[in-house]
Amino acid sequence: MKPRSESLELRILRSLNARMELTPNDQTYFSNLEKGFRGEQEFDKWIESLANSRLILHDLLLEYNHTLLQVDSFVIDMDKVYLFEVKNFEGDYYIEEDRWHSLSKNEIKNPLLQLQRNESLMRRLLQDLGFPFPIMSYVIFINPEFHLYNCPPNLSIIFPTQLQRFIGRLAKSPSILKDTHSNLAAKLLSTHLTDSPYSRLPKYHFDQLKKGIPCPHCKRMYSSIIKNALVCHSCNTLEPYHHAILRNVEEYRMLFPHLKLTTNQNTYLV
Repeated sequence: MKPRSESLELRILRSLNARMELTPNDQTYFSNLEKGFRGEQEFDKWIESLANSRLILHDLLLEYNHTLLQVDSFVIDMDKVYLFEVKNFEGDYYIEEDRWHSLSKNEIKNPLLQLQRNESLMRRLLQDLGFPFPIMSYVIFINPEFHLYNCPPNLSIIFPTQLQRFIGRLAKSPSILKDTHSNLAAKLLSTHLTDSPYSRLPKYHFDQLKKGIPCPHCKRMYSSIIKNALVCHSCNTLEPYHHAILRNVEEYRMLFPHLKLTTNQNTYLV
């Protein structure tokens, strides 16, 4: 009922990354957003099979009691709801006294704490809305190159090697939905926030951005035209000229929503 889409923050950072040099911190943040989004897309493929008998809502951003609640994927089943937090971690990690570390001994945020917080907020929100469904919550590690040492077997974690069996069990269980389930989904969608206050965009202005039209695939600037098409010599993409112009106009409007597009900005388009 709610498909996943790239956040405005991610789309702006992609554009800025092609047109200016991001600071190391901004570059790391951008890379993490990209990687996280790819992991969420991969998880979406896994749970497509559940859509025939369940309601699926991706990327919910809700507010409860002045606290924000961000949910990667939310599945409404016949007698319960599922809350999924998707992580695209790569490499080896370990748990030591409830703290999570990479093998290089860098401590990271414990994703289970975030999951517990979200579950608690969601439970109270559902009760206030009049839908006191039981909640099953899991952290999904989607990357097959991830491994976690010292992990107790009773944690709410689904590893890549367990995902097929986990989704298979859900798909086989009966699920008959009624108006109550649709009403819950509609209520959550009506309270979804479109703009996230979590945004961490760097400051930028028109004059500092590299001008031109970037290739939609590799983000390198086009450098030549053949007939009515732009040619990318980095990845061999061929794009009709008028398509590229319209795409660049939309990019300008995204980056500078409060500025009018005039001939003074034509250097941005060519």
